[in-house]
Amino acid sequence: MKIFENIINHKINTITTDELLKYAKQFNISVNRNQAQKIAEYLRGKQVNIFDSNERAILIKEIAKVTSAETAREVNKLFMQFAK
Repeated sequence: MKIFENIINHKINTITTDELLKYAKQFNISVNRNQAQKIAEYLRGKQVNIFDSNERAILIKEIAKVTSAETAREVNKLFMQFAK
């Protein structure tokens, strides 16, 4: 199971704007291109573990700073889908 988590975390840490938009559409999450670009830029190069609830909470707070609280909640829903 650890390898699965590593693959997902790697994808999050290297996600592009278009990939984020694709996943948002797939999971019916509301994120526009500008927000996706800011989020992807923020995530790029970070070594976050979305399976760790504390780390994910800190990440969502940081995403709220670069976008908005509502967008951060939507992105958290997306992360929760990945973590299932």
